[in-house]
Amino acid sequence: MVYKLVFENLKHRPLRTLLSTLVIGVGVTMILTLVGISEGTLNEQRKRAKGIGADVFIMGSTSSVIGTGTASMNEGLLKFLEEQPHIKLATGTVVHSLGTFKTVTGADFEKFNRMNGGLKFLSGGPFSEDGDILIDEFYSRQEKKKVGDKLTLLNRDWRVAGIYQSGNAARVLLPIKVVQDLTSTNGKLTMIYTKLDDTANTDAVIASLKSQLKDYKIFSMEELISQYTTAAVPELGVFTKVVIGLSVFFGALMVFLAMYTAVLERTREIGILKSLGATPAFVLGILLRETLIMSVLGAIFGIALSYVTRWVMIQLIPATFTQEIVYDWWPIAGLVTMVGALLGVIYPAWKAATQDTLESLSYD
Repeated sequence: MVYKLVFENLKHRPLRTLLSTLVIGVGVTMILTLVGISEGTLNEQRKRAKGIGADVFIMGSTSSVIGTGTASMNEGLLKFLEEQPHIKLATGTVVHSLGTFKTVTGADFEKFNRMNGGLKFLSGGPFSEDGDILIDEFYSRQEKKKVGDKLTLLNRDWRVAGIYQSGNAARVLLPIKVVQDLTSTNGKLTMIYTKLDDTANTDAVIASLKSQLKDYKIFSMEELISQYTTAAVPELGVFTKVVIGLSVFFGALMVFLAMYTAVLERTREIGILKSLGATPAFVLGILLRETLIMSVLGAIFGIALSYVTRWVMIQLIPATFTQEIVYDWWPIAGLVTMVGALLGVIYPAWKAATQDTLESLSYD
């Protein structure tokens, strides 16, 4: 009987119920989208790091695993590394930021191919002449480029020579000497990758290198992959908290406005209920149930909408962001927005439960 009354109340004001539910759902979508982008982008970077095929990674002391870092290492370090026991191949890259989460990577193509087993070209092929550039399938889709098209980067026009499968290199590849010349980093490297004769020697090689290269960061594959976490990007944690806070705030505000107006409109109705013996707890329970139902419907809508945002990103910006569906966050996002909605209903519910019965009946 109580729930029949609750559902009838929600159906009686369909537009307000719909708007409140949508606002709650948008809050859920904001949280799930942000978390999905964080996890998806980091997982994509892990996948690409593994795809390079290296066993030991070396970077400058001021460089960060997540980010472009700076080309601070001397290229002569490669010769030193290849002379070390158990290291059979060493190559480096120069990573230059293009802004807005985009980078271009300069690499020694021959060594790069030897390390990762060779790029898998979907169309076109390797560099064949000056002015050639290679891009992965996601960058090709995002920029709407195919083999033979012109691509403008670093204030120059390039010819797309090949489009390769994503997952084993950077999004955009140029010859390392070209990037060094254009970015004034001749003889410098951002990251160095080494291939060992046997991965069983990884710990021994790292220990030896750390004793000789004290001013560098040296990681095994497992250690590098473990660095790709949201904890490595403090700003992302702050941003996540801000988004969650905004979701709670706007959800609470919308529910407050909707329920406060509903209480005013139902003053006489509430008076009739109380004259028939309804207690303040009964009235309070009705409003809380209405809010919970809107929260559940909003959470379902928000989860469904997160699939839409994922599809949009795949279609429009696959090379910039990768969004995953993080199932573990479904109940968290739903609970967060539900708390916001319940906060928004506290005052209207209290007002409805405590209003005088006679004054309610005389309300026009």
